[in-house]
Amino acid sequence: MHESSRSSSAPQPAAANRPRRAPTVALLDIDGTLLDSNDAHANAWVDTFREHGHDVPFERVRPLIGKGGDKLLAETVGIDKESAEGKRLSEHCTRRFTEHYLPTLRPFPGTRALLERMRAAGLTLVVATSAGREELDGLLRAAGVDDLLDEATTASDAKESKPDPDIVHAALKRGGAEAGDAVMVGDTPYDVEAAARAGVATVALRCGGWWDDAALAGAAAIYDDPADLLARYDGSPFAPAPTG
Repeated sequence: MHESSRSSSAPQPAAANRPRRAPTVALLDIDGTLLDSNDAHANAWVDTFREHGHDVPFERVRPLIGKGGDKLLAETVGIDKESAEGKRLSEHCTRRFTEHYLPTLRPFPGTRALLERMRAAGLTLVVATSAGREELDGLLRAAGVDDLLDEATTASDAKESKPDPDIVHAALKRGGAEAGDAVMVGDTPYDVEAAARAGVATVALRCGGWWDDAALAGAAAIYDDPADLLARYDGSPFAPAPTG
């Protein structure tokens, strides 16, 4: 278990990475950010590949979790997601994840309390995930926050998946916000890149598995998990900008 005290040793982010003003919208990734599910997604892909005759080890798949399934398929087995085989693999993986792994998942510490704090502060909460529409409801229930979200965008709302910025643009539109009005909360380099390409600042959480802060370079701030962000909320990019 990684200690939250690691957060205090993180370098201060560059001022240019910080939002220009207090945000009105929080764009929220789910997997690895609110829900401890990244290993489960990787295992579902490994299971799927094995059952379809592809030998792709967990160590190859795990660093790609956070990208869209289309990019993962292309980088691991060289298959187009829109091909017949790509669709079979994607559907099998979704089924495997939903039936076998999803019932075992739990939210990270502080997930619900953090979102309640954000709502109390008047933020609009918008899901911005590369997960499919068919997975979204189950993920939100597993995270224990299905009643707290205002809007949601999924893979079906974006032409290109993370780290392309399409899903962030779609989430901004759903939230009725400009880029400078929002902060993204994510856990992977792909979240940071997607948000940056959309002009949105990112708060990164290490709990998705990227414990080397160099991988999350470009984030406005980095915390261990939702509980760590909640504990230091008043000094985070979500807090009102100081006056005077």
